[in-house]
Amino acid sequence: MTGPAGSKAPASSGVPSRLSRLLAMVPYFLAHPGISAADAAADLGTTPAQVMTDLNQLWMCGLPGYSPGDLIDLAFTEESIEVTFSAGMDRPLRLTATEASVLLVALRALIDMQGLLDTAAAQRAIAKVEKAVGTSIAITDEPAPPEPADASAGPMSTVRDAVRLTRAVSIRYYSASRDAVSERVVDPVRIQVVDGASYLEGWCRESEGIRLFRLDRIDDARLLDEKAVVPASPDSGATLALFNADPQLPTAEIEIDPSLAWVMEYYLIDPVADPEHASPDPDAPIAATMTYGSPDWFTRFLLGFGGRIRLQNEPDVARDVADRARAALRAYGDDV
Repeated sequence: MTGPAGSKAPASSGVPSRLSRLLAMVPYFLAHPGISAADAAADLGTTPAQVMTDLNQLWMCGLPGYSPGDLIDLAFTEESIEVTFSAGMDRPLRLTATEASVLLVALRALIDMQGLLDTAAAQRAIAKVEKAVGTSIAITDEPAPPEPADASAGPMSTVRDAVRLTRAVSIRYYSASRDAVSERVVDPVRIQVVDGASYLEGWCRESEGIRLFRLDRIDDARLLDEKAVVPASPDSGATLALFNADPQLPTAEIEIDPSLAWVMEYYLIDPVADPEHASPDPDAPIAATMTYGSPDWFTRFLLGFGGRIRLQNEPDVARDVADRARAALRAYGDDV
């Protein structure tokens, strides 16, 4: 073997990235014989010193048996690197059909989660994977045409930039619980996915607390020329402020038909009884409490379910619901 005495490679916390680099180095140096460590480092995204350390490790790798004729052989100095025996590692690793399928499914799922990532970048990645695997899996040869531009792509892109650049952002936001649009300045923490929807988590200067803002309800976003400053590091387990009842908001007692139990997963509704002590009768209505922001919105909400969600208190709202229901029936005249 024609290399300097191998020194023990330092432990690396970036094991996956280093492993990927080591696997790519042999075919890379075969394609660039005589390249210097500095030039190779620039291409591989590392430092010349790390390249030399990696080469020392590669020099002792090879096929099972590990006799001299099976080990990778290299001739290298900082000025020139050359592979004299590749031990069969002549080509970069390729994705298997299963690996490519998993990757494509994951990328397409990320595209469906609006605002979580740059859709155009994900589509380019899909096209590259499809081209790389060719016909080894059941996919079309050409990438799918790009989807129509989303009207909310602008605000979503600005929000992603705010998170990436750690900059404060001004947003115009529709709050479903309050049925109102407001202007807010937010110091972003991260973008996260909750129950299939993408949210901006950040410090709301108006509320003076950590809040979640659903990305598809941000009508407009403007990047501010100031760094984001979060007063305290939020506990990740306590940041779902969107789903915690605001003590300033009213709470109503309601009764829900069992067929509509699913609404409790989408609104600020909590069952009164512990599920383990609920009525054994499957047809029994579900007693619950619901937090809402606007009486007008709450009235429309109740009317939309046609009596299958019934109000147990809040007489003013109940009266409004009854009046609007009677007015709707009168509109049908004699056909009722």
